[in-house]
Amino acid sequence: MMPELSVTHSTFVIERHYPATPERVFRAFSDPAKKRRWLGEGEGREVLEFESDFRVGGHERTQSRLGANTPFPGTSLTNHTVYQDIVPNQRIVFAYTMSLGDHRMSAALVTVQLTPANDGTAFTFTEQGAFFEGSDGPQRREAGWSKLLDGICAELSR
Repeated sequence: MMPELSVTHSTFVIERHYPATPERVFRAFSDPAKKRRWLGEGEGREVLEFESDFRVGGHERTQSRLGANTPFPGTSLTNHTVYQDIVPNQRIVFAYTMSLGDHRMSAALVTVQLTPANDGTAFTFTEQGAFFEGSDGPQRREAGWSKLLDGICAELSR
């Protein structure tokens, strides 16, 4: 018997203030070496593959192996991104899918907005997601992105 198929739709917004110019924050996304550090090289995972073609219509692929202290040790986690819109230093829009092993967990549309602030950049991250059966769900995804976006601070201090 096939498991019942389901989808949960959710939108969440994460706001940050970074003590750097919009140009520097934008580079954290556009420069593949910088993005690999804050996006791919986090705790509890080993980067197996990272490819980035940062342009409208360009693709990005990240594949990691989850570590021993994760819910699925040894399993691969794959993100495939397609850039929909890029306005340098102001906006990035991308669609991405996430898979755990061979299981597609979700598909999402993300808008990143960068606005100059008095002493840096006001950063707004909006995700509109479809989370499939067996996925991490919107709350865990928001927490995951929140942790990743905190990693941009370390990248900006380099």
